[in-house]
Amino acid sequence: MVTNSGATGRIAVDAMGGDLGPAEVVAAVRLALHQYHSLRPVTLVGDQSVLRPLVDEAGLDGDSRLAISHASEVITMEDKPLNALKRKKDSSMVRAIELVKNGQADAVVSCGNTGALMAGGTLRLRTMEGVARPALAAICPRQGGHFVLIDAGANPEAKAEHLVHNAILGSHYCRVMLGVKSPRVGLMNIGTEEGKGNALITETHELLRRIGPIINYAGPIEGFHVFAEHVDVVVCDGFVGNIMLKSWESLVKFFKTMLKEEMNANPLRFAGGILSKGAFDSFKERINPERYSGAPLLGLNGNILKAHGSANRRAIKSAIHAANEILKADMNSLIEADVALANAALGTAVLA
Repeated sequence: MVTNSGATGRIAVDAMGGDLGPAEVVAAVRLALHQYHSLRPVTLVGDQSVLRPLVDEAGLDGDSRLAISHASEVITMEDKPLNALKRKKDSSMVRAIELVKNGQADAVVSCGNTGALMAGGTLRLRTMEGVARPALAAICPRQGGHFVLIDAGANPEAKAEHLVHNAILGSHYCRVMLGVKSPRVGLMNIGTEEGKGNALITETHELLRRIGPIINYAGPIEGFHVFAEHVDVVVCDGFVGNIMLKSWESLVKFFKTMLKEEMNANPLRFAGGILSKGAFDSFKERINPERYSGAPLLGLNGNILKAHGSANRRAIKSAIHAANEILKADMNSLIEADVALANAALGTAVLA
């Protein structure tokens, strides 16, 4: 039963699924409520006997912007997604998704089991009209700023129409989160010359050219362009995108480890590192994944945002902020309108 709720535009936060536990989630909510004055009301979903003392300790008891919705079960990282959704219907993740389905919230933020969250969101909320498959979007750093990578892993066996929808989904998310008015969209390929790539890329390229001004299509791109200031949205299928995302995350960890080892190799380098601390701190902030934590599963009748299982309070706070920005912009309505235009331009046969 939900206590102290009822406001529209609520953000439901799964408080139980993350590696760092519900205390870190409550701390994140406290940070978000204090930092973002226009934040929509938040509903913490989880075991009320655990959450109530944490809320009191955080000084949030009686805050009209915060509610608690009780859920007695937790989907763990080890649970198989579909089995967990069937067996644990009173889990914090399922209850959070149900709040969106029932109109008691408009967005879910969770650090829980990725497969269960993606499956639960898709099965219970369904895709918005005209969208064939949902797609996972991630924000990554590049020269001069950031770009949106879509799909980052939701749909590994995509068709051309799915990639067209990804381009529209990614463009709107880029506008909301990165403030780019007319995002340049690039189609990930093994080269930029006409005829390069497989049948999926060739067909997608033609369809993207046909939808005209709905998106700002910059054409095919290759690996050299991804981290240069070349495009704002990188479109690919979930297989390629997931490899790209995890490779980037692994490379960041590699560089951090290597830099630390080299700086500690001798006293002279260590002293130089201290003198360069400002530059290193700035670089660390630019590539910090916590800055844009919370990858949304776009294209659903509702909003699902996935933060890393190991996300700390700063990262979870960023995911809550992302959910708030999506709701403020009424992004899904804008997406649905552009998808309808694209589908009409391409003809219904392409959606078969």
